[in-house]
Amino acid sequence: MSTQQNETVNGTTNVTANGTAAVTERVPFQLPDMVESEFSAEELAEDMDGMQMSLQRVKIPGGGTIQFEMATDDPDNPEYTKYLTGVILFNHATGAYWPEGSEYDDSAVPLCSSVDGKQGIGEPGGTCATCSLNRFGSAKEGKGKACKNMRILYLLCSGEYMPLQLTLPPTSISSFKDFLNKAFTLRRRATYGSVVQIGLKKASNGTNDYSIATFQRLHDFSGEQLAQIKAYADGFKEQIKISLQQRAVAHEEQRDDGCDYDNVEQLPVEMSDTFCITAETIDGDREKLPA
Repeated sequence: MSTQQNETVNGTTNVTANGTAAVTERVPFQLPDMVESEFSAEELAEDMDGMQMSLQRVKIPGGGTIQFEMATDDPDNPEYTKYLTGVILFNHATGAYWPEGSEYDDSAVPLCSSVDGKQGIGEPGGTCATCSLNRFGSAKEGKGKACKNMRILYLLCSGEYMPLQLTLPPTSISSFKDFLNKAFTLRRRATYGSVVQIGLKKASNGTNDYSIATFQRLHDFSGEQLAQIKAYADGFKEQIKISLQQRAVAHEEQRDDGCDYDNVEQLPVEMSDTFCITAETIDGDREKLPA
Protein backbone atom coordinates (compact mmCIF):
# COMPACT_ATOMS: atom_id res chain seq x y z
CA MET A 1 0.00 0.00 0.00
CA SER A 2 1.33 3.44 -0.89
CA THR A 3 1.78 6.06 1.76
CA GLN A 4 0.27 8.95 -0.15
CA GLN A 5 -0.39 12.03 1.91
CA ASN A 6 -2.97 14.70 1.25
CA GLU A 7 -1.90 18.03 2.72
CA THR A 8 -4.22 20.97 3.24
CA VAL A 9 -2.59 24.15 2.02
CA ASN A 10 -2.10 26.61 4.87
CA GLY A 11 -4.26 24.32 7.02
CA THR A 12 -3.70 22.27 10.12
CA THR A 13 -4.30 18.64 9.15
CA ASN A 14 -2.54 16.00 7.06
CA VAL A 15 -4.54 12.86 6.21
CA THR A 16 -2.40 9.80 5.45
CA ALA A 17 -3.33 6.69 3.47
CA ASN A 18 -4.11 4.69 6.63
CA GLY A 19 -6.55 7.33 7.82
CA THR A 20 -4.42 8.79 10.60
CA ALA A 21 -4.22 12.54 11.04
CA ALA A 22 -1.21 14.61 11.98
CA VAL A 23 -1.38 18.24 13.03
CA THR A 24 0.99 20.61 11.28
CA GLU A 25 1.90 24.18 12.11
CA ARG A 26 -0.42 26.70 10.50
CA VAL A 27 1.14 29.57 8.57
CA PRO A 28 -0.12 32.79 10.23
CA PHE A 29 -2.28 35.01 8.04
CA GLN A 30 -0.68 38.43 7.70
CA LEU A 31 -3.27 41.20 7.86
CA PRO A 32 -2.81 44.44 5.87
CA ASP A 33 -1.98 46.56 8.93
CA MET A 34 0.71 44.04 9.89
CA VAL A 35 2.57 44.40 6.58
CA GLU A 36 5.61 46.64 6.94
CA SER A 37 6.27 49.23 4.24
CA GLU A 38 9.23 51.50 3.56
CA PHE A 39 6.87 54.21 2.31
CA SER A 40 4.21 56.20 4.12
CA ALA A 41 0.54 56.29 3.12
CA GLU A 42 0.98 59.93 2.09
CA GLU A 43 3.86 59.07 -0.26
CA LEU A 44 1.90 56.26 -1.87
CA ALA A 45 -1.17 58.50 -2.26
CA GLU A 46 0.89 61.10 -4.15
CA ASP A 47 1.80 58.54 -6.81
CA MET A 48 -1.89 57.78 -7.39
CA ASP A 49 -3.05 61.40 -7.40
CA GLY A 50 -5.71 61.84 -10.07
CA MET A 51 -5.80 58.11 -10.87
CA GLN A 52 -8.10 55.28 -9.87
CA MET A 53 -6.69 52.12 -8.35
CA SER A 54 -7.82 48.94 -10.08
CA LEU A 55 -7.79 45.49 -8.55
CA GLN A 56 -5.92 42.58 -10.07
CA ARG A 57 -8.51 40.49 -11.88
CA VAL A 58 -8.46 36.70 -11.98
CA LYS A 59 -10.75 34.58 -14.15
CA ILE A 60 -11.78 30.96 -14.03
CA PRO A 61 -9.84 29.46 -16.98
CA GLY A 62 -11.48 27.63 -19.84
CA GLY A 63 -10.85 24.24 -21.40
CA GLY A 64 -10.73 22.34 -18.13
CA THR A 65 -7.48 23.99 -17.01
CA ILE A 66 -6.82 23.49 -13.29
CA GLN A 67 -4.44 26.40 -12.73
CA PHE A 68 -5.11 30.11 -12.25
CA GLU A 69 -3.23 32.56 -14.44
CA MET A 70 -1.77 35.44 -12.40
CA ALA A 71 -0.53 38.67 -13.95
CA THR A 72 3.07 39.75 -13.29
CA ASP A 73 5.14 42.83 -14.07
CA ASP A 74 5.87 41.18 -17.44
CA PRO A 75 2.58 40.82 -19.38
CA ASP A 76 4.12 38.13 -21.60
CA ASN A 77 5.12 35.92 -18.69
CA PRO A 78 2.25 35.33 -16.24
CA GLU A 79 2.55 32.98 -13.29
CA TYR A 80 0.35 29.97 -12.64
CA THR A 81 -0.94 28.58 -9.36
CA LYS A 82 -3.26 25.71 -8.41
CA TYR A 83 -4.79 27.50 -5.42
CA LEU A 84 -5.80 30.94 -4.25
CA THR A 85 -5.71 31.28 -0.47
CA GLY A 86 -7.16 34.23 1.41
CA VAL A 87 -10.19 35.93 2.94
CA ILE A 88 -13.37 36.71 1.00
CA LEU A 89 -13.96 40.32 2.04
CA PHE A 90 -17.11 40.75 -0.03
CA ASN A 91 -18.97 39.16 -2.93
CA HIS A 92 -21.85 40.26 -5.14
CA ALA A 93 -23.78 39.28 -8.25
CA THR A 94 -23.13 40.73 -11.69
CA GLY A 95 -24.53 40.01 -15.12
CA ALA A 96 -24.00 40.68 -18.81
CA TYR A 97 -25.76 40.00 -22.09
CA TRP A 98 -23.53 39.79 -25.16
CA PRO A 99 -24.39 39.53 -28.84
CA GLU A 100 -24.78 35.90 -29.89
CA GLY A 101 -21.40 34.25 -30.41
CA SER A 102 -19.31 36.87 -28.59
CA GLU A 103 -19.94 35.76 -24.99
CA TYR A 104 -16.32 34.70 -24.51
CA ASP A 105 -14.65 37.45 -26.54
CA ASP A 106 -12.79 39.67 -24.06
CA SER A 107 -12.91 42.60 -26.49
CA ALA A 108 -16.67 42.41 -27.08
CA VAL A 109 -18.90 44.95 -25.34
CA PRO A 110 -22.10 43.54 -23.76
CA LEU A 111 -25.40 44.89 -25.04
CA CYS A 112 -26.64 45.03 -21.44
CA SER A 113 -24.77 44.73 -18.16
CA SER A 114 -25.40 44.97 -14.44
CA VAL A 115 -22.81 45.75 -11.77
CA ASP A 116 -24.98 44.31 -8.99
CA GLY A 117 -27.14 41.69 -10.68
CA LYS A 118 -30.23 43.77 -9.91
CA GLN A 119 -30.46 46.61 -12.42
CA GLY A 120 -29.45 46.21 -16.06
CA ILE A 121 -28.06 49.07 -18.13
CA GLY A 122 -28.15 48.97 -21.91
CA GLU A 123 -30.41 46.98 -24.20
CA PRO A 124 -32.89 45.79 -22.94
CA GLY A 125 -31.95 47.19 -19.49
CA GLY A 126 -34.34 47.35 -16.56
CA THR A 127 -34.88 45.13 -13.55
CA CYS A 128 -32.88 41.90 -13.82
CA ALA A 129 -35.32 39.80 -11.78
CA THR A 130 -38.14 40.34 -14.32
CA CYS A 131 -36.06 40.40 -17.51
CA SER A 132 -36.98 37.73 -20.07
CA LEU A 133 -33.28 37.26 -20.92
CA ASN A 134 -32.61 36.33 -17.29
CA ARG A 135 -34.81 33.23 -17.43
CA PHE A 136 -33.73 29.65 -17.98
CA GLY A 137 -34.44 28.62 -21.55
CA SER A 138 -33.82 32.10 -22.97
CA ALA A 139 -30.42 31.13 -24.43
CA LYS A 140 -30.34 30.44 -28.17
CA GLU A 141 -28.97 26.96 -27.46
CA GLY A 142 -29.61 24.73 -24.47
CA LYS A 143 -31.63 25.43 -21.34
CA GLY A 144 -29.50 28.23 -19.94
CA LYS A 145 -30.02 31.98 -19.71
CA ALA A 146 -29.24 34.46 -22.46
CA CYS A 147 -27.90 36.80 -19.75
CA LYS A 148 -24.70 35.47 -18.19
CA ASN A 149 -25.08 35.47 -14.40
CA MET A 150 -21.75 35.78 -12.61
CA ARG A 151 -20.42 36.37 -9.10
CA ILE A 152 -17.51 38.58 -8.13
CA LEU A 153 -15.39 37.65 -5.11
CA TYR A 154 -12.86 39.99 -3.50
CA LEU A 155 -10.15 37.76 -2.04
CA LEU A 156 -7.52 39.27 0.26
CA CYS A 157 -4.35 37.17 0.27
CA SER A 158 -1.95 37.06 3.21
CA GLY A 159 0.49 39.96 3.25
CA GLU A 160 -1.34 41.99 0.58
CA TYR A 161 -2.88 45.45 0.89
CA MET A 162 -5.57 45.00 -1.77
CA PRO A 163 -7.69 41.95 -2.68
CA LEU A 164 -7.86 40.02 -5.93
CA GLN A 165 -11.07 40.31 -7.94
CA LEU A 166 -12.17 36.80 -8.94
CA THR A 167 -15.12 36.44 -11.34
CA LEU A 168 -17.09 33.21 -11.11
CA PRO A 169 -18.92 32.14 -14.30
CA PRO A 170 -22.39 30.50 -14.16
CA THR A 171 -20.84 27.01 -13.96
CA SER A 172 -19.07 27.86 -10.67
CA ILE A 173 -21.86 29.69 -8.87
CA SER A 174 -23.59 26.52 -7.63
CA SER A 175 -20.41 25.22 -5.96
CA PHE A 176 -19.82 28.61 -4.35
CA LYS A 177 -23.41 28.77 -3.08
CA ASP A 178 -23.13 25.31 -1.50
CA PHE A 179 -19.82 26.25 0.12
CA LEU A 180 -21.21 29.55 1.39
CA ASN A 181 -24.16 27.81 3.03
CA LYS A 182 -22.12 25.09 4.73
CA ALA A 183 -19.02 27.05 5.72
CA PHE A 184 -20.63 30.36 6.71
CA THR A 185 -24.42 30.75 6.60
CA LEU A 186 -25.24 27.65 8.66
CA ARG A 187 -22.46 28.54 11.08
CA ARG A 188 -23.76 32.12 11.32
CA ARG A 189 -20.40 33.47 10.30
CA ALA A 190 -19.39 36.21 7.83
CA THR A 191 -17.07 35.25 4.98
CA TYR A 192 -14.30 37.54 6.25
CA GLY A 193 -14.13 35.48 9.44
CA SER A 194 -12.24 32.57 7.86
CA VAL A 195 -9.33 31.82 5.56
CA VAL A 196 -10.41 29.86 2.48
CA GLN A 197 -8.73 28.03 -0.34
CA ILE A 198 -10.04 28.20 -3.92
CA GLY A 199 -9.00 25.58 -6.44
CA LEU A 200 -10.18 24.23 -9.78
CA LYS A 201 -11.51 20.96 -11.13
CA LYS A 202 -12.15 19.79 -14.67
CA ALA A 203 -15.69 19.13 -15.87
CA SER A 204 -17.36 18.33 -19.20
CA ASN A 205 -20.79 18.76 -20.73
CA GLY A 206 -20.20 16.00 -23.25
CA THR A 207 -19.00 18.42 -25.91
CA ASN A 208 -16.61 20.80 -24.21
CA ASP A 209 -14.35 20.68 -21.17
CA TYR A 210 -14.52 23.53 -18.68
CA SER A 211 -13.22 24.46 -15.23
CA ILE A 212 -15.22 24.75 -12.01
CA ALA A 213 -14.04 26.55 -8.89
CA THR A 214 -13.73 24.50 -5.70
CA PHE A 215 -13.79 25.90 -2.18
CA GLN A 216 -12.46 24.81 1.21
CA ARG A 217 -12.47 26.55 4.58
CA LEU A 218 -9.03 26.30 6.19
CA HIS A 219 -9.41 27.99 9.58
CA ASP A 220 -11.33 30.72 11.42
CA PHE A 221 -10.12 34.01 12.83
CA SER A 222 -10.76 34.79 16.49
CA GLY A 223 -10.03 37.44 19.06
CA GLU A 224 -7.95 40.44 17.99
CA GLN A 225 -7.32 39.08 14.49
CA LEU A 226 -11.05 38.71 13.88
CA ALA A 227 -11.63 42.30 15.02
CA GLN A 228 -8.86 43.56 12.73
CA ILE A 229 -10.06 41.73 9.63
CA LYS A 230 -13.66 42.80 10.36
CA ALA A 231 -12.64 46.47 10.45
CA TYR A 232 -10.72 46.10 7.21
CA ALA A 233 -13.58 44.23 5.48
CA ASP A 234 -16.19 46.78 6.62
CA GLY A 235 -14.14 49.65 5.22
CA PHE A 236 -13.50 47.85 1.94
CA LYS A 237 -17.18 46.94 1.46
CA GLU A 238 -18.23 50.56 1.85
CA GLN A 239 -15.67 51.67 -0.71
CA ILE A 240 -16.56 48.98 -3.25
CA LYS A 241 -20.30 49.69 -2.93
CA ILE A 242 -19.66 53.38 -3.65
CA SER A 243 -17.50 52.40 -6.62
CA LEU A 244 -20.24 50.12 -7.99
CA GLN A 245 -22.80 52.91 -7.71
CA GLN A 246 -20.48 55.31 -9.55
CA ARG A 247 -19.88 52.76 -12.31
CA ALA A 248 -23.61 52.19 -12.75
CA VAL A 249 -24.25 55.93 -13.05
CA ALA A 250 -21.35 56.37 -15.48
CA HIS A 251 -22.51 53.48 -17.68
CA GLU A 252 -26.07 54.82 -17.76
CA GLU A 253 -24.89 58.30 -18.75
CA GLN A 254 -22.77 56.83 -21.54
CA ARG A 255 -25.80 55.01 -22.90
CA ASP A 256 -28.02 58.10 -22.71
CA ASP A 257 -25.81 60.74 -24.33
CA GLY A 258 -24.92 58.83 -27.49
CA CYS A 259 -21.19 58.92 -26.84
CA ASP A 260 -19.20 55.94 -28.00
CA TYR A 261 -16.82 55.40 -25.10
CA ASP A 262 -17.75 51.96 -23.86
CA ASN A 263 -15.71 50.10 -21.25
CA VAL A 264 -14.74 53.36 -19.49
CA GLU A 265 -15.55 52.96 -15.80
CA GLN A 266 -15.47 56.65 -14.95
CA LEU A 267 -14.60 59.74 -16.96
CA PRO A 268 -12.35 62.43 -15.49
CA VAL A 269 -14.51 65.23 -14.10
CA GLU A 270 -12.62 67.87 -16.07
CA MET A 271 -13.40 66.10 -19.39
CA SER A 272 -16.99 64.99 -18.80
CA ASP A 273 -18.58 68.07 -20.45
CA THR A 274 -15.91 68.73 -23.05
CA PHE A 275 -16.52 66.37 -25.96
CA CYS A 276 -17.57 62.90 -26.97
CA ILE A 277 -16.96 60.59 -29.91
CA THR A 278 -20.10 59.81 -31.85
CA ALA A 279 -20.97 57.64 -34.82
CA GLU A 280 -23.14 60.41 -36.32
CA THR A 281 -21.87 62.51 -39.25
CA ILE A 282 -21.26 66.12 -38.28
CA ASP A 283 -22.18 68.25 -41.29
CA GLY A 284 -22.32 71.93 -40.41
CA ASP A 285 -22.37 75.10 -42.52
CA ARG A 286 -19.62 75.27 -45.12
CA GLU A 287 -18.69 77.03 -48.32
CA LYS A 288 -18.92 75.12 -51.60
CA LEU A 289 -15.55 74.14 -52.98
CA PRO A 290 -14.56 75.74 -56.31
CA ALA A 291 -15.30 73.64 -59.39
